[in-house]
Amino acid sequence: MEQRTFPRLGRQAGVVGLGAWQLGADWGTVSEDDAMTVLDAAVEAGVTFLDTADVYGDGRSEQLIGRFRAARPDAALTVATKMGRRVPQTAEAYTLDNFRAWTDRSRANLGVDTLDLVQLHCPPTVVFADDAVFDALDTLVEEKRIAAYGVSVETCDEALTAIARPGVASVQIILNALRHKPLERVLPAAANAGVGIIARVPLASGLLSGRYDEHTTFAADDHRSYNRHGEAFDVGETFSGVDFTTGLAAVRRLAPLVGADRTMAQFALRWVLDQPGVTVVIPGARDAAQARANVAVADQPPLSTSELAEVASVYDELIRPQVHHRW
Repeated sequence: MEQRTFPRLGRQAGVVGLGAWQLGADWGTVSEDDAMTVLDAAVEAGVTFLDTADVYGDGRSEQLIGRFRAARPDAALTVATKMGRRVPQTAEAYTLDNFRAWTDRSRANLGVDTLDLVQLHCPPTVVFADDAVFDALDTLVEEKRIAAYGVSVETCDEALTAIARPGVASVQIILNALRHKPLERVLPAAANAGVGIIARVPLASGLLSGRYDEHTTFAADDHRSYNRHGEAFDVGETFSGVDFTTGLAAVRRLAPLVGADRTMAQFALRWVLDQPGVTVVIPGARDAAQARANVAVADQPPLSTSELAEVASVYDELIRPQVHHRW
C-alpha cells in the first residue's frame, strides 16, 4: 500500500486506515468476534493506521484494539485515539488534570505506556484559541503519556486555527464527495505546515456506498436513526449534514461514473485519496469483506479529470447550498 507521511508525527501510514467507531457503538451491534475479524482483515490487507476514541462504546473500541495489538505485536501499527467527549462540552473541562486522567484511561484500555497520537475530540470552538490547552498537551508529550497530539474538528475555521499551532501533528476533518470545503484552504494550509490530514466520514455515513434508498431503515441505536437533526451531536457527523433524500439524489447522479471494476464506495474513497494533502482516509467496516474492499482502493488508479469534474458539478448543484456555509 502507498505510504504517506505525518511530518510532525515522524511516522508514515498506509493511505487507507480503519476507523473504529463502528467497533464501539452507535452503528448497531457489532460483536467482539466480528470486531476482531474486521481488525485482522484490515491489518492483513495492509492497514497500519487505526483511529478510535475513548467515547466509542465508553472505551470498548480502545479495549478491542488493545487486545488485538497485544495479540499482533508484529504489526507495525499507529493507533490514534481521541479524548474530551465523555464530559459536558465546556471549555473549563479542558485542563491538564483531566487530560492526564483521560489519557491514563486510554493507555490502560490500549495496553500501552505511551499513546501514539491523541486528538482533541471536536471540542468547543473556543478551545482551539486557548494557549493553556496546548501547553497542557505539550506537557503530556514531555511526560511521555503521548507521543504526539492532534485535533478532530467540525469546521474549517477550527482546522485552520489548529494548523497554526506548532505542536499540532494532525487534523481530522470530514472530507468526502459530499463535503468539499476543506479543499479550499484547509488541505493547502496543512500541507504547507507539515500537518497530517486524517479524512473521516469518507462515505458520508454510508450514503456513498450506494446501498441505500428511500426505504432504508437503521437500527434504533444507530446514529443514522437518532441524530438526523443533530439531536445527540453535530449533525455534520451523520450523512455529512446532507439530508437523506438529497444525498440519495447525489449518489444516483454519481453512480454512472463507477463502472464495472469498482464499487460506489471504492469510487468515493478514491476521490478522497486523490485530493492533494490527504494523509490517510479512515473508513469503517462492519465485516472482513468491507475492510478488504476498502483497502483495495489504494491499488486502484486515480479518478480521471472528467470524473473529478462531474463530482464537483454534482456537489455544486445539489450539496453546496446545504452544507458549504455551515462547516
